[in-house]
This record gives sequence, C-alpha cells and structure tokens, in this order.
Amino acid sequence: MLRRSFLKKTSGASVALASLPLFPITVEKEYSTKELMGQADIELFGEGINLRKEAHDAFVAMKKAAYSEGFDVKMISSYRSFERQKAIFERKFIRYTEDGLKPMDAILKIVEYSTIPGTSRHHWGTEIDIIDGNPKSSGDVLVPEKFEGDGPFAPFKKWLDENSKKFDFHIVYTDSILRKGFKYEPWHYSYAPLSIPMLEQFRQRNILKLISNENFEGCEHFTTAFLKDYIHNNILDINPYLL
Repeated sequence: MLRRSFLKKTSGASVALASLPLFPITVEKEYSTKELMGQADIELFGEGINLRKEAHDAFVAMKKAAYSEGFDVKMISSYRSFERQKAIFERKFIRYTEDGLKPMDAILKIVEYSTIPGTSRHHWGTEIDIIDGNPKSSGDVLVPEKFEGDGPFAPFKKWLDENSKKFDFHIVYTDSILRKGFKYEPWHYSYAPLSIPMLEQFRQRNILKLISNENFEGCEHFTTAFLKDYIHNNILDINPYLL
C-alpha cells in the first residue's frame, strides 16, 4: 500500500489552489514484515547486481564514475534471502561448535560479521559488498586490512570515501571506536534513500519476537538478554546517517 500526502480540494478553494505552484506528490512505500526479513519475492535488477531499481541505477552510475578513474567495481554480495542468510548462519554455527566452541561462544563469533537470519540489511536489496576488481588479491577479499595502508583496495576505499555519497551510498559499519555490534566493514555500503525508511519500518516491529518465532540451527541458545543486545548493538549501532 502506498501512502500519499495530498491537498484536499474544496469547491471554494479550487481557484486559489490553481494559482499555487505544484509540488511533487510524496510517496512513501510501506514494506511488509516478510519483505523486511528477506522472506518475500521482490523485483531485483541487473545481472550480477541484484538490487532494487533505484539502488541498481545508482550503483551503475557509481560504477561508471569509478571506472573512469581506474577502478573496476566488483560486486561481492548484494541481495540475500532469508534462506541464504540462514544457510550462512547454520554453516558457521556447525563449524565453530565442531571446532570446540560452546554454542553461545559460537554465536557471538558469528555475529562479529554475520547477521541472524531475518535481520540482515542484505534482505532489502539496498546493500552492496564491493571491492576493486583490478588488483590481484589472494584469500578472503573482505578483510579490513586489504582496504587500509598498502592493501590492494586502499586506493579504492579512498575513492569511495570521497565519492560514494554523491550516489547516495553510505558505509554502514564504520570504524568508530564508540560503535558496538558488527566489526568494521569498509566494503559494505547502503543505498540510503531506500534503506533509511526500511530500517525505520523494521524497528517499529517487535524484532525480538520475530527472531524468536524462527527456527534454525543454534537459535535454541538465544536468550532474551542476548537478543536485546543484538538488536541495540548490531542492528541499530551503525553509521548515524543511516538511522
């Protein structure tokens, strides 16, 4: 359902309104809970891009601008469904516990970088994990050290710092020493015009209850205290611009 702000016309005001300047109608989309949790089919755009239309168009424009300055923006991850996030979480939980970690310690290790299924911003079709595809890099490319100092993606990160906001993409998990929750992710950017209202609507839900109603490997070890901390620190302690 779309909510629209509009002027009510009355017979007595018709002439006066006709002389007023016209302003665009403000349209605010309402997102369903399943949509916000990655459990609904949404329209995605771009082969290998997989973003909502507005985010896709902004990403393509940013990619072109970066290419003109010698960077080949490579998409590592964008939209992820609930089931995909569930598979990531369960795979890590099983691996960590098989390596000897206690269940809660394994969960705490998982949420250093990975989200609980249903709470990922990547469910929204507004998020991108990106690198520069030009430099050679072995091993895991999504590690902060590769975006710093003499790291292969450091020049690209500098370009993003100076230019990403022009395309409405903002870093989510900053390197602020005051921030809690997920660790610093210099590769993760969010398309703010869509993700800000989506987060606003998501936080109006009973997120604790939504998580508790789902069933996946390891969730039986969640406590109310852990989930409250997770919501406050991992979901909401982000770049203030995106709140």
